[in-house]
Amino acid sequence: MSYEEVTERIAAAAARSSRDPSDITLVAVSKAMPVEAIRDLYDAGHRDFGENRAQEMAEKAAVLADDIRWHFVGALQTNKARLVRPITHLLHSMDRESLGLAWAKGIGLAPPILIQVNTGSEPQKAGVGHDEVTDLLETLLELGIEVRGLMAIPPFSEDPEQMRSHFRELRQIRDQVMELHSQVRELSMGMTDDFEIAIEEGASLIRVGRAIFGDRTRPWSG
Repeated sequence: MSYEEVTERIAAAAARSSRDPSDITLVAVSKAMPVEAIRDLYDAGHRDFGENRAQEMAEKAAVLADDIRWHFVGALQTNKARLVRPITHLLHSMDRESLGLAWAKGIGLAPPILIQVNTGSEPQKAGVGHDEVTDLLETLLELGIEVRGLMAIPPFSEDPEQMRSHFRELRQIRDQVMELHSQVRELSMGMTDDFEIAIEEGASLIRVGRAIFGDRTRPWSG
């Protein structure tokens, strides 16, 4: 696949679900990719890029254009929040009060966040359970953090269609939350193998790496 093919498939999935493709943000997940690959996509007009390691994102941001919108999409250690906070356009992986406290510290308003929900109740994955979303949301709002929506990484399956129920569940949780907090509307869900299903179920942000950049053959080395 390629960037052009991904955008075409986004448009087709949006059409199937009677949605406007412009309402869906493609986050090009550039983790472990060289700066040159990001710059090539930037030169093609793309601006939203995702990283999952604090140091790597900081190093890339230091040498790339200032108008890139950086999305932090991985688990974030509390002691790394200060490194990520000044760079991030949107944090996708807020999952605990201690991280919220760290995120709220610093100069100026903290960048907006999404609450990560563990829809599969997988012990090895970050994210809050369905019944914990509201409590964390209220805590974050009290800290003055802007909560824009929810994010999920469903359990892996060889059959992408198995992801649909998890995407639907996240949308239902979002709809419940919006009854009291109408600003919590974003849904970050869907990756290379299942982003079309995620769009059909209401994703407003999709996180796609391999389909755009190809396989990652080596770790980031600067």
